[in-house]
Amino acid sequence: MSQEQSGWTEVDSALYRELSAVAVPRREEQLAALVALLPFGRDEVFGVVELGCGEGVLAAAVLDAYPRASVLALDGSASMLQETSARLQRFGGRARLGEFDLASPEWRGRMAGADAVVSSLAIHHLSGEGKRRLFEDAARETTERAAMLIVDVVEPARDEAWRYHADVYDMAAELKSRDQTGSGDLYERLVEEEWNFFRFPDPGEMPSPLFDQLAWLRDAGFGSVDCFWLLAGHAVYGGFKSGAESMSDRISYGEALRAVCEQLA
Repeated sequence: MSQEQSGWTEVDSALYRELSAVAVPRREEQLAALVALLPFGRDEVFGVVELGCGEGVLAAAVLDAYPRASVLALDGSASMLQETSARLQRFGGRARLGEFDLASPEWRGRMAGADAVVSSLAIHHLSGEGKRRLFEDAARETTERAAMLIVDVVEPARDEAWRYHADVYDMAAELKSRDQTGSGDLYERLVEEEWNFFRFPDPGEMPSPLFDQLAWLRDAGFGSVDCFWLLAGHAVYGGFKSGAESMSDRISYGEALRAVCEQLA
């Protein structure tokens, strides 16, 4: 997404990189789920488009786990794309990068022929109608075997759930801060920056209810939809166009987790 439309600046990008170890609850599990859920064998040829690639962690993990896959990594931040470029350089032509504005329909043709669309913590910057249109465009542009797999913040239905997610988020962030650094300094910085969306809602962030998004994915053409993981208001969910394939030669969750952790080390 363009920084002008999203309100996101390069200062925000730098702050995210500083806090990402604690700002995303169990980040390694979320990203590993996306890698493991791709409906392809480890040696299969397929193309992925990533929306909001950030520092390139997910793209690199996919390219490591699937040696014949290719990734088009899109982001609206120049500094994030610079980090992604450095991280993906070793993959040569299997990795391509591009700048985009998530909210604009102008880039949507870049999903043409993709076998998977993945996104981590980006589409909550779109309104509900914006998400629905994105899902429709993704379904129209991608191949018949395509999947759309998402990690994102989702909107709770009740006040009790808002409070619950806020509390669990804070607890997870504090535990991760102490585990990673031996102190609560990163967590205290996160609190100072009011990063916990469920405690400090930001009008620039527009999460939608999980069940609405699953319905939009199904109606768009991803007939098999599901939620695979949920913690502190962060969910892994998505849909598949085609039916279940043979499970032979698939990447296990353990392999996917190792690929992600190598990038986060």
